[in-house]
Formats: sequence, structure tokens, C-alpha cells
Amino acid sequence: MSSELETPSGAAAPRRSVRALTRLAGVTAFAATLIVGVSAAAVAAPVPADDAVSAAADARPPRTTHGPCAYTETPDEPAARPVPLPPDPRRTPDRGSVRVTLSTNQGPIGLTLDRAAAPCTVQSFLHLVGKRFYDRTPCHRLTAYPTLSVLQCGDPSGTGEGGPGYRYRDELPTDLPPAPSDPTGVRRLYARGVLAMANAGPDTNGSQFFLVYADSALRPNYTIFGTVDAAGLATLDRIAALGIAPTAEDPAPVDGAPAQPVTIRRAVRAHHHH
Repeated sequence: MSSELETPSGAAAPRRSVRALTRLAGVTAFAATLIVGVSAAAVAAPVPADDAVSAAADARPPRTTHGPCAYTETPDEPAARPVPLPPDPRRTPDRGSVRVTLSTNQGPIGLTLDRAAAPCTVQSFLHLVGKRFYDRTPCHRLTAYPTLSVLQCGDPSGTGEGGPGYRYRDELPTDLPPAPSDPTGVRRLYARGVLAMANAGPDTNGSQFFLVYADSALRPNYTIFGTVDAAGLATLDRIAALGIAPTAEDPAPVDGAPAQPVTIRRAVRAHHHH
């Protein structure tokens, strides 16, 4: 799943793979696939009984957990690293905070997860931390626009396309102040120190998240589920200062892979929580 943040108006959009572009085409691409599927089936030879059974199994609806968070498998977006669906109890924990430390090769990044702000997101994130999904994974994207300054992590494949093999609904912020840089009032302030989920459209949260190192202006379409501590912000500032890796097409990019690779060596939950 290509989890991209919108880019500021006037800025070049991040390059996406063909696979992501096909998905962006949305209904059209899906309709084309359906048409191809139907015509191919029409000319195909009859399927023997055994194959028909396995074909029916492949066509089963994606599994969804039965609790309020309804984590749903994404068969067309297989997991970048195998992981089961998160637990989804009838009552999602929605009070208190939990500390998680990302030990990276550039320094520690301490996170405080806020269960009240985004209970299903925190539950999923802690599940992925517990399953060591984030261990030995890169932070694949750094942006340095005047209105979008983030480090994006959480894809073991490092492509920006990978996820955990499931998705779940948004838990969007409703009380963010307008971004001072946007006179229309459409974009909101994602302040320095915010921890939020990246997505590929409504209700497509997976494993990718972003850390805001300078006040940013975004539509309020990204779930905020915690904050970065002072030591973590110092680490992010160091990463940002090292810049973005130049490419042949763009010798001075403001959006791309960090110039110095950033790796989450280990993500660890603190044993006590408040």
C-alpha cells in the first residue's frame, strides 16, 4: 500500500511506482481489471472440480476481526513481513498512555502513545511492536518542504508500498488549529512532535507512520496517535540536518530517502504505562 502524505500545493508530488499509480486510478483501474477478468474467464477452458474449489477459497472475503476496530485483511496488499491480525477485544483500551522507544542507528526516538486519541491505532501499533514488525526496518522518506517536515517509517520493504497485510479505519483529529500558512483554513497544524499514521486514502491505515519535526500543514486526514519526546526530536533534527539523498533527476530534493540511512533497530514498549 503506497502510504503517501499529500504534498504542499505547487510542490512536485513524490514519484510513485506503476503499481501505486494503477491504484490511484481507482475505479477505472478496478473496472478494467473486472472487464479483463470476465473476458478471460469467458474464453478459458472449463475448470476441473478441484481447481474450482481452490478458486472459491481464493475468492473468500478478507478476514475481519470481530471487535470495534474491525482490522481487515488486505489480500491484494500482502504483508511486507508476516504478522497476524491484531487482537480486537469488545472493549478497546481507550485511557492512559503507553511509552515506546524506537532505537535507531541515528539515536533514540521516544514515543508516548495516546489511547484516548486513537484507541484502535494504538492497539495496532503496540501489536506490531510486540510482534517485532518494526525491528530492523528503514525510515524510507524524509520531507523538507516549508509546510511539510516529516520522517516516514514503518514499511519493512523500504519502498513506501509495504504494510502489515491488514487495514483499519481512521480515528481523525477534530480539534487541530488551522495551519497559519494556509489562508483557506483547509489545512490544519500538525505540530512539531506529532506522531501520526500515513495512509493511502480513507480508512487504509496499516503500519506506516510519520514523525513531525517542524510544524506542518496537512488536511486533517491523518490519525494522530501520540507524541515524540525531547530526545526523539533531537534525533529527528539530526536526521533532518543531514538532508535528503540527491538523485540524478533531482540533485537538491526536498522529498525522498534520507541522505544518511535511518534504521529502526528495535521498537520496545516500556513495561509500565501510565
